[in-house]
Order: sequence, then structure tokens, then C-alpha cells
Amino acid sequence: MAAGGTIERVVVRGVVKTYGSTAALRGVNATIEAARLTLIEGANGSGKSTLLGILGTVIRPTSGAVTYEPLGEDPGQVRGTIGWLSHESLAYPDLSGRQNIELAARFHGLDAREAWAQAEERFELGSFAVRPLRTCSRGQRQRIALARALVHQPSLVLLDEPTTGLDRAGVARLLVVVEAERARGSTVIVVSHEPEIFRERAEARLVLERGRVVSGTA
Repeated sequence: MAAGGTIERVVVRGVVKTYGSTAALRGVNATIEAARLTLIEGANGSGKSTLLGILGTVIRPTSGAVTYEPLGEDPGQVRGTIGWLSHESLAYPDLSGRQNIELAARFHGLDAREAWAQAEERFELGSFAVRPLRTCSRGQRQRIALARALVHQPSLVLLDEPTTGLDRAGVARLLVVVEAERARGSTVIVVSHEPEIFRERAEARLVLERGRVVSGTA
């Protein structure tokens, strides 16, 4: 697992997030276990991406708390063990896919060349990964972003719309990766506009409606 420690459980307690007079989340409570795939569902504007951003420590809740057991609540203590795949790749467009992955590896204190070799094989990264990222297709950028997110073997994996831009073979490859992360013991949380792809594989679900959990098994 990542050098930042291992997250064994994520506990969300009374999380509220407001933007001015708009409430994105209204008192969300959930317990999310490791070695499981948790699917967050809901219509547009229900608060899915906001909740994922809070779990990923990139958004601060207005009130409430998230505890990453046994590491605690301090974002600085948990960021090193979170793997984040955003809806946008957020990678450097003028660097190659390989350079983006190697940069992430060095950031986590890993050997960049070894990390690249593992990512190249695992994610079947072809010649497109050695040219500037901006020249790659949406699906190719998504594969590189996923490889970068998982380069440090995080114990909490957050996937925001991970099927974006992927063809059928790419989705199949993604599902293999998700299963491997779950088998490795990671806490895997997915937000997707195509939830049917993940429902059969998800051990837990949270359904949001207008910022509240209306049903769920997490």
C-alpha cells in the first residue's frame, strides 16, 4: 500500500456542504468499508461529485467530518494514500503520458522507471503514452490518468466518471482494474453516469437525492 498508511474504513458523519445559499450536501452519514466497491448514485445535482471531492480531501465540508480509520481526520495524513481519478484528467497536457506517470511516482517517493514499466504493462499503454498528452484521444488520456492515480498503490481509490471516453474494450479493462484494486484490499468508490456497469460488482451503494442519502447499503 501507499507510504501514507492504509485506510481501513471511511466514516462520514453529518457532512454538510453549502455554496452560498445552495446546499450541495445535507447531513450525509455513511460508513464505507475497505476491500469493497461502493457505488454512489443519483441524478445530476444530487451531490455525488461534491461528496467524492470531500472524501478525496479536495473539498472542505461546511460542517460535519470524515474520519479515515485508523489515520484520523487530518487531510495531510491521508492524501498520500488516496488515488484520485477526476472527471477531467488534470494531467499536464504538454508532458507525455509516461512523463505524467513518472512524475506522480517520484512525488510518492517511488522509482519512476520501475513505476512506468509496471503501469505500461498493467494498463496496456501503447506508443500514444510517449507523445504529448494533448495529442491523445479522450480514452487514451483516461487510461493514462487511471495509471497515474494508481501508481502508488493507494488504499482509497476514488473514481469520478471513470468510463468517460472508453470504448467497450477500455471499459472491460477498467473493470479488471477495479476488481484487482478491491482484491488488493483497497476501498474503491465510484461515481458514474453509467451505474449499471458497476451495480452487479458493487457490494455497497449510496443513493443521493438533493444532497441527502435516500437509500444505501454502505
